[in-house]
Amino acid sequence: MMLIDTLKILFKRDLNKLKDEISLYQNEVNLWHTEKGITNCAGNLCLHLIGNLNCYIGAEIGKTDYVRKRNLEFSQKNVPRIELIKKIEATILMIDFALDKLAEKDLQKEYPILVFTEKTSTGYLLIHLTTHLTYHLGQINYHRRLLDN
Repeated sequence: MMLIDTLKILFKRDLNKLKDEISLYQNEVNLWHTEKGITNCAGNLCLHLIGNLNCYIGAEIGKTDYVRKRNLEFSQKNVPRIELIKKIEATILMIDFALDKLAEKDLQKEYPILVFTEKTSTGYLLIHLTTHLTYHLGQINYHRRLLDN
């Protein structure tokens, strides 16, 4: 299996898990609840992941017209659960579309924009994005279990 296929499987798996986590909140209000010492609620982490992936994969690789508004990912509140789920589903489709445009050799090429302190390959950035997704997915899972009990 090629790396691009593996990345597509991982993104789809974890974005579907994100959709499940958002759906599993017993009280939709808790998606936007923060506790002492926890600055980001599940709703904002979900918006952040959607924005992050649509920026770095959608706009750059897929050439979508997505324009990221990163500050809104953390300040916007009370987006209905159904809207979050629709955004996740659209992100899954976008990733398949964008990654289908890549050949394996493209993964070795320099990613077109500076994301970290120095330039990286496209492959490096895509792998980073999978780990970023799972990091926040774990936070959302923990947030949900903490508030639902």
